[in-house]
Amino acid sequence: MVIHSQVINCSASEVAAMIDGAMHHGTAMDVEANYVDTHGQSIIGFGLTRLLGFDLLPRIKAINWVRLYRASANDAYPQLGAALMNRPIRWHLIADQYDQMIKYATAIRTRSAQTAAILRRFQQTNLMHPTYQAMLGVGRAQRSIFVARYLRDRDLQREINAGLNVSESWNAGNSIIYFGEGGDIPANRRDEQELSVLCLRVLQAAVVYVNTLMVQDVLDEDLVELTPADRRGLTPLFWSNIAPYGKVRLNMADRLALRATTMPDPAGGDDDPTTPSSEGQPR
Repeated sequence: MVIHSQVINCSASEVAAMIDGAMHHGTAMDVEANYVDTHGQSIIGFGLTRLLGFDLLPRIKAINWVRLYRASANDAYPQLGAALMNRPIRWHLIADQYDQMIKYATAIRTRSAQTAAILRRFQQTNLMHPTYQAMLGVGRAQRSIFVARYLRDRDLQREINAGLNVSESWNAGNSIIYFGEGGDIPANRRDEQELSVLCLRVLQAAVVYVNTLMVQDVLDEDLVELTPADRRGLTPLFWSNIAPYGKVRLNMADRLALRATTMPDPAGGDDDPTTPSSEGQPR
């Protein structure tokens, strides 16, 4: 179920939103890894998540085009030359800027500064800042490690795909629950947008709670023996039992008591036929 949501600008960095959500979700949960799709991963994202102490696990599209970064200038892996970048990671820069990187990571962790503000400061003023370049160096090393691990570990591939499928399932469920205005938030005020998102979270939690109770009732009947694979497939993220537009029940055995109505005179008169004429007789 959804435990954290945030309203971001259209031009905001998705990396910053991912990091803020993983760090400030408001629960006692200790986040060890965060699944993101291809657009949610970047070199700076790998670097910041490493400094903050959790793994970034993306599903990278066209991973066969991803190139690894050299650990040194020596040609230690000649058979991987086509898959390696020419410039090696500058470990001396990472060592020199270590204290500064930890300072920025601590600011993000303690909410002394927003991740988006820190990235905006570097990206809009000085991309060649040594601290930013050191963060990129950490990110290059971390992404190279992840790509090598991802290619050889089939269980990791399945784990990332399963985790992202949960998010995709929620996105599909949101289109059922939040169907007004085509799923768009019509308000342009931030407080109204946040209220709409929080109400959506309440509905999501209610759906999970009701569905969990229904699944438990079925399992208590012991009518079907579930295998471990079946139990792994159990999920409260279904909405076939939800009628977003309500229910309309028709009683086909009952008829409406329609009263007879008087139509206007087609000859041109729209007077009441029961109105007396000038001679005192009804027309």
